[in-house]
Amino acid sequence: MSASNPGATHPTYGNWRRPRRAGLGSLGLVGTVAVFIGLVLALLVSLVSLMAAFGVLVPIAVMLLPLLVRTQDGRNLYQLASVRVSWHRRRAKGDHIYASGPLSRRPGGRFRPPGMLSKVRMAEGRDAYGRPFGVLHHSDRNLYTVVLGCEPDGGSLVDPDQVDVWVASWGDWLARLSHEPQLKGATVVVETAPDPGTRLALEILPQLREDAPPVARAVMEQVVADYPAASSEMHTYIALTYGIPHGRKRGTDDIVADLALRIPGLLAGLVGAGGGSAAPLSAEQIAEVTRVAYDPAVAPDVLTARATAGGTGLEWEDAGPASCVETVGAYHHDSGVSRTWLLTLAPRGTVRSSVLRGMLEPVSGTRRKRVALLYRPIDPATSARIVEADRRAAQFTGTSGRGMVQARAASEMRAAEQTAAEEAAGAGLVEFSLMVTATVDSVAQLADASAMMRNLQASARVSMRPADRMQAAAFTCTLPLGILPWEYVLLPRELQEAL
Repeated sequence: MSASNPGATHPTYGNWRRPRRAGLGSLGLVGTVAVFIGLVLALLVSLVSLMAAFGVLVPIAVMLLPLLVRTQDGRNLYQLASVRVSWHRRRAKGDHIYASGPLSRRPGGRFRPPGMLSKVRMAEGRDAYGRPFGVLHHSDRNLYTVVLGCEPDGGSLVDPDQVDVWVASWGDWLARLSHEPQLKGATVVVETAPDPGTRLALEILPQLREDAPPVARAVMEQVVADYPAASSEMHTYIALTYGIPHGRKRGTDDIVADLALRIPGLLAGLVGAGGGSAAPLSAEQIAEVTRVAYDPAVAPDVLTARATAGGTGLEWEDAGPASCVETVGAYHHDSGVSRTWLLTLAPRGTVRSSVLRGMLEPVSGTRRKRVALLYRPIDPATSARIVEADRRAAQFTGTSGRGMVQARAASEMRAAEQTAAEEAAGAGLVEFSLMVTATVDSVAQLADASAMMRNLQASARVSMRPADRMQAAAFTCTLPLGILPWEYVLLPRELQEAL
């Protein structure tokens, strides 16, 4: 991402581009290879019989036709069909229903998180400053996640120059992630919810004296009762997920010791990027965040336990829901019903630093809302190959088109040249996506949540779609627990991109 400053007080940002797909048109690399193989086979068979050549071409054409029809986010008909088939298989097996606890069939009788979190284990360590931090071990993928929490300063009453510095520092922090050894991805989660007023009540009510004037006492009690209705709470989490080099065996203790050395430097970068006070989350805090996400009704109880007892004592094994049911367009879990949306098209052209402000701010009518930005850093060697390939492709398109096509290709060529120059100067290349989860109290409120999301998309200039038939997995990806979607696909990422 680069910054331009046509006006001294209104800098704009942009130059993100969708990765180009190799191959002819919408076919992709696999479809293009299949076309050439089919043509060669047809030519060889035509030497024997022309009808036999048609018999070879027709099945190949039928197989390649679904690759030509693509949605706005680039999915072809095969990928759409695989989602539906997977959903029907899960329903047939009963995997869309989850129950835990002492009365369930789950071994141990505890409330373990469901789905992709069922095989996650929790460990804990201390960083160089003695602060405890939790480490999530994804045993099925051999990945390790550390969660950082911060309190961003916000952009209100801040000079535009300072905002520009924060954005540049955030870009530098993201660029540094590509140099983090074995870092697989990062997730930034901004969670908002109505303030239940628990902390305010615990702060004010115990200090009211019995002999206080009735008017003063009534005023303070009225403040405690009415103030939370107009306020909200906001939390920001950054989950960093690391892997282990192939062929090496490292224990959990070694990984925790390694992460303890990295955390102070990562936190310092967040503070410089406007992250405010930042600290790692302990194992208990991670379990509390997960528990509240699955059961929003317990949020006041968690706040009360933190204020009165210093913590809840909650363990990871009991952070999941008692029951949850996945449907086509929603995810029912304990006291909430959630729907998740996926990014299909990023804002086109240049934007200002406040482009996502409306989406990140609290909105009425929802119990909780989480906005998750997913980043996949690309190592410098791969970044150089990608930008050079995009540059050559843009130059070819720009010199072979006419009219409007040529004008658009020329704009693509300028963007590719700028990206190549920035990468050569040391900038990092990062793939990103966006997911939003809105949690309400009942199914009847989902329609209002969908209308709210349409309004937020318009203000943020993004295009999103509901994660239909994938609501449970999408809900998990918006939690600050290090679930990276590209690490859980059935086909390898290289083959997915070739399709």
